[in-house]
Amino acid sequence: MPKYHFAFSIPVNKIEEAMVWILQKNPLIESDEGYIVNFENWKAKAIYFYDNNQNILEFICREDLKNSSENRFTTKSILNISEVGIVTEKPLELGNEIAQKTKIDFFSKDPKREDFAAMGDDEGVFVISSPNRNWFPTKDHAEKQKTKVKILANETEAELEFN
Repeated sequence: MPKYHFAFSIPVNKIEEAMVWILQKNPLIESDEGYIVNFENWKAKAIYFYDNNQNILEFICREDLKNSSENRFTTKSILNISEVGIVTEKPLELGNEIAQKTKIDFFSKDPKREDFAAMGDDEGVFVISSPNRNWFPTKDHAEKQKTKVKILANETEAELEFN
C-alpha cells in the first residue's frame, strides 16, 4: 500500500498543544531534533504522525501567517491542508510544468534540488520528491503512484497526469 504525505496548517502558537492533542490518539514520529521540528528557512515548526493507513501526516505552524489563536487546540484548530506530497522521477521538471500551467511559483523559502522541489507559498505547498528520498522524518521511501491532479490557482485551472 502506498504511503502519502499531507500537512495541515495549525495556529502558529499551538504546536505544543497539538502535540498533546495528537498523543491522545496516535504516537508521534521522532526526528533527530525531537518531536517538534524547527524549519528555520521556512519559519515553521512541525510535528509528524501516521494515520491508520500509515500515511505520514504533519501539523505545521508557519510564523509568517500570523494566525495565533487564544482557543484551546481542537479539530477546529486544523485550518487547512498546507502541503500535499507528490512523487515523480523528475521533481524539477514537474515543478516547471506546474509553474507553466498554473502560474504557481517555486516556494521562495526552499532551494530547488534535483530530488526535491516545493511549489506554492505559506498558504499551500506541493512538496515534490523523487522516489529516491525518504519522507521526512521517517525511513519510509517516497513511492511513485499514477496520479492525476486538478489544480485551481490564480484563476487558472489545470489538470496534470504523471507517473
